[in-house]
Amino acid sequence: MKLHDPFSALRNKDFRLFLSAKFLITVATQMQAIIASWLIYEKTKDPFSLGLIGLAEAIPALSLALPGGLVADRFSRKRIMLLATMLMVISAVALCIYTNPIISSQFKNQVFFNGVGTLYFVIFLVGIARGFYVPAQAAYWAQILPKEKYVNGSVWNSSLWQIGVVVGPALGGIFYAKTGAFFSSTIVTVLIMLVAVLITFFANTTISNQSSLESVGESIQKGIRYFFKHPILLSAVSLDLFAVLFGGAVALLPAFADTILHAGPEGLGYLRSAPAIGAVTMSLIMAFYPPHKEAGKKMLWCVAGFGLCMIGFALSTSFILSFAILLLSGMFDNVSVVIRSTILQTHTPDEMRGRISAVNSIFVGSSNELGAFESGLAARFMGLVPSVVFGGVMTLIVVLITQKMAPALKRLTI
Repeated sequence: MKLHDPFSALRNKDFRLFLSAKFLITVATQMQAIIASWLIYEKTKDPFSLGLIGLAEAIPALSLALPGGLVADRFSRKRIMLLATMLMVISAVALCIYTNPIISSQFKNQVFFNGVGTLYFVIFLVGIARGFYVPAQAAYWAQILPKEKYVNGSVWNSSLWQIGVVVGPALGGIFYAKTGAFFSSTIVTVLIMLVAVLITFFANTTISNQSSLESVGESIQKGIRYFFKHPILLSAVSLDLFAVLFGGAVALLPAFADTILHAGPEGLGYLRSAPAIGAVTMSLIMAFYPPHKEAGKKMLWCVAGFGLCMIGFALSTSFILSFAILLLSGMFDNVSVVIRSTILQTHTPDEMRGRISAVNSIFVGSSNELGAFESGLAARFMGLVPSVVFGGVMTLIVVLITQKMAPALKRLTI
């Protein structure tokens, strides 16, 4: 019997190069988000201005996702990632110029340096780049790995992203506090430039040109129809969407840290990091024990576990217990993420990977924002604790409905 190799995907040189670039771009963009948000709040002292940051990036990213997916299915995915990265370099350089104390003092009366409009423009550029980069990136890595390594590739792909999400904001805050906005922005620029260099060493891949004979509208509609007519794709992504929509308590963590757990800002930081720590831990476990058999059932059980964690977190009055529950929720969630990612890769023809990953990014991206809105709205009308309990119960109901209406997902093995 052949032993499972937990590092099988990492033995692929092209995949290692891809993961290195993904980790660095995640760290860089997370750092940039922290720097921009601090600058905006320092200048406005208005919490609403922070809410506009997500809007400034989400609008172009979600609006361009489907066109970006089509482009990824017609042109070189390597070249698309390189061009999108260069747009991120431009945004980073703009932030460097904006925060340079010498330049800004000499041209302080110029429109570029007045107010926070430039900062929102920088974020908007990143959103445009993301609209093209994300589908191309998701479609590309499936081309450089054989199908039998998709699960292991999904594990490491998710793990490196989660680590970047934890490391990036921490480094952004530390460098901003110790060295100031300009030096921090310079580091971001160097990191993104390094990503651009790494991408030039990516392997060249080819894709089918059959979609190039169709009009843009026909090609996009074809991708959407394929997604909605494929029961396993639709059920897996819908399950994840509704779990995030109803079960996410992250948006309400500041309120829990303040009024329930009395942990203050430092405690809030620990609570925010707990799901990511759990996700990375589960990634390492899955590298050795991949969820091949009965993957669909495992996905359903883990989403149910996530819902139960939300209920437990809502009822907890102990900081340590709340931290442990959030850590466990991240572990459950990561199993769902890895299985969904593997389903997307194994059940999508190569010539449609860009469009299908774009549809997925719209589902996942919108569910985070809508989930935060749902949590806030429910908390206003139901109260803080009842609203999160309600979200957890709704997640369990979604799991029950899915397992009844999607028998193909229950039988799935990857």
